[in-house]
Amino acid sequence: MGMTRRTMLGLAISGFVAKASIRHPNNQSNNQQISSLGSEFGPKVISTWPFGIDANANAMDVLSKGGSSLDAVEHGVRITEADPTVTSVGYNGSLDRDGHLTLDACIMDHRGMCGSVACLEHIKHPISVARAIMEKTPHVMLVGQGALEFAVSQGFTKENIVTEDAIRRWEEWKQSNAIPPPTPENHDTIGLLAMDSNGNISGACTTSGLSYKLPGRVGDSPLIGPGLYVDNEVGAATATGVGEAIIRVVGSFLIVELMRSGMEPEMACKEAVKRIVKKHPEQHASLQVGFIALRKDGKTGAYGMRKGEFSYSLTDGANPKGKVITAPSWLD
Repeated sequence: MGMTRRTMLGLAISGFVAKASIRHPNNQSNNQQISSLGSEFGPKVISTWPFGIDANANAMDVLSKGGSSLDAVEHGVRITEADPTVTSVGYNGSLDRDGHLTLDACIMDHRGMCGSVACLEHIKHPISVARAIMEKTPHVMLVGQGALEFAVSQGFTKENIVTEDAIRRWEEWKQSNAIPPPTPENHDTIGLLAMDSNGNISGACTTSGLSYKLPGRVGDSPLIGPGLYVDNEVGAATATGVGEAIIRVVGSFLIVELMRSGMEPEMACKEAVKRIVKKHPEQHASLQVGFIALRKDGKTGAYGMRKGEFSYSLTDGANPKGKVITAPSWLD
């Protein structure tokens, strides 16, 4: 009996699917393989920039006592939010064009739950407000006055977190009124990823944003996808640098998806930088961008744009006191 047109089409589709599964075995099998390795490597913390060392230590203290990766990332970045020597995050962060200190942060756990806050004033620890949004509301993100009112309703203290040093820097900037070039002092974030003893991964990201930004400007840091993304089957990634460029490629989500397909963490970070280069063919040399990634099997990676400018902090069993590593870069 001859085959009908429908039968032939069905066989053709079946053959295509079979070939696709042979050609791309990484998706389901690779996820299962990565997931099965999670807890073999012990607790691990990775964060952006050398100032992440202290945050890592606080996060690792939580993990060493059997705490969750979610608690670890929150408590880790709270150290940086309260550190006045870090002028791109939290207390003593840089002001916007009109002299206001507005903070952005997000947090994401191993279940895919997340919370975010943007343009928040008067609260020293926006990361904890982001977690409260995640756990106590049906929303993901609150901004501005609404975020402040929610924070106060949850018992957060409204206080003056604008320092005399921040005002001095702002007044000096007003003399030129020009957006400063991106450097770790005026344009950077702490993003922190942690794996606990159960192999569960969480991430946090917090910043005061671009120095002297237009009022209301929000970068990538509080955005789930560009600034931070966690998929507990695969791993996590977070970003630092020029938020607009990172948003355009949805950088952290991109890296996690590349790792899902089988790419090594460093190469996935490199590919995200490559996408930014492609979108900014003439401007990329002036962009400061960096990514870090933590895979479910415990492997880490990082990549930056400009030579020698992006470093990250790694703390694990092999580096219990933490280690600062200069990431490879596109413009070597």
